[in-house]
Amino acid sequence: MRSLLLGLAVLIAAPALAKTTAQTPGQTTAIVGGMLAIGDGSPPLPNGTVLFRNGRIVAAGSGVEIPAGATVIDAHGKWVAAGIVAGFTDISIAEIMVAREGNDTRAPKSPFSAGLDISSAINPRSAVLGLERSGGVTRAIVSPEAAGSIFGGQGAVISLGPEPITRPRAFEFVELGEAGGMDAGGSRPAAFAMLRDALAQSEEFRRNPSAFGGREKDSLVKRSDAAALAAVLDGKLPLLAHVERASDILAVLALRNEYPKLRLVLLGATEGWMVAQQIAAAHVPVIAAALSDLPEDFERLGATESNVGLLDRAGVQVAISTINQTEPQQQRRLTQLAGNLVGFGRLPGATGLEWGPAFATITSRPAHALGLDGEIGSLRPGRRADVVIWDNDPLELSSAPVAVFIDGAPQSIRSRETELRDRYMTPTEGDLPKAYER
Repeated sequence: MRSLLLGLAVLIAAPALAKTTAQTPGQTTAIVGGMLAIGDGSPPLPNGTVLFRNGRIVAAGSGVEIPAGATVIDAHGKWVAAGIVAGFTDISIAEIMVAREGNDTRAPKSPFSAGLDISSAINPRSAVLGLERSGGVTRAIVSPEAAGSIFGGQGAVISLGPEPITRPRAFEFVELGEAGGMDAGGSRPAAFAMLRDALAQSEEFRRNPSAFGGREKDSLVKRSDAAALAAVLDGKLPLLAHVERASDILAVLALRNEYPKLRLVLLGATEGWMVAQQIAAAHVPVIAAALSDLPEDFERLGATESNVGLLDRAGVQVAISTINQTEPQQQRRLTQLAGNLVGFGRLPGATGLEWGPAFATITSRPAHALGLDGEIGSLRPGRRADVVIWDNDPLELSSAPVAVFIDGAPQSIRSRETELRDRYMTPTEGDLPKAYER
């Protein structure tokens, strides 16, 4: 057995780590001795082992047998956890929100809506990726925004590793509630009228594509939009609906009476706790606003920090996201937000989560919402080997990753921010400004 002992200093040096633990086809790697967080909702396991080969998890738990010839990474005194799956983001499609030129999240002047495919805009060289990866984020759900229509288009699931697209056209995004009403002409009835008309037209397209128009200048539903929504009607594409108010949530759930194959996912759901039983009975997953405890607008008057805990208690598969937070919505903060859920459970009168379910809200549960929990989001056998070694409990604010693996391959945890920090840490006199040095 080939043993590799990684001390903290080596782990922090990402280039050295990548060189030392570079994977070869068929090579097996075992990370041993750490506190193991599988990400499936189970509590952390002391002295655990995770074994992966060919980019996939082979085993994770206690008493895992390590095959001869495996590379062994000693993680005693550290935590070994599933990579974070960011639940709703604009990672790699928006560099700086105030710079419209680098922002591909919305297309207010486009004649297309539901048929827009955000995966064509994914930038694998985005400076944002290094920053988020350094915080333990390994996958992300990337969504367009609605503009000029209630439909934003088709979102994607991406990797923060070298192969950027995990699943293109992973879901359809629709904006309802207050914002959707404004996009549709000024009211909630207008938004639902637009939604139902678009679904009805997509049914016509599905029945007879050759007879469907959609090319006329004034067509409300273009052919590509109808094709995308036909996949939604067939249940092939989840419909991710942004709603906050309890009554809006019930209105969305009622769509299943008309279209029983709809695979609904609720986003935001600030007042979800008020109708948690109905959501659970409908078996609809939720990607909730992680921290929405103020009545900032009329559709969030029932905001409470116990929302996620109450949804979970009712049996809802609930994940969390940074939606409704002020900019910048950095996804590396998700660990802090999940840690808050644990803290809420210790406050009198509040409802939170235990550690295992809280960690699942940022790992396996967002993956489950899009039907990808058999592929990403946990360290269960067969999943992609997205593994993060932390210096301490990942849900503690002071903890940080010391190594990140995506698809079993070690990744750099340096970012533009760390490069700038190191460049200007020790100012020195020179003929040229520091920016010209290599």
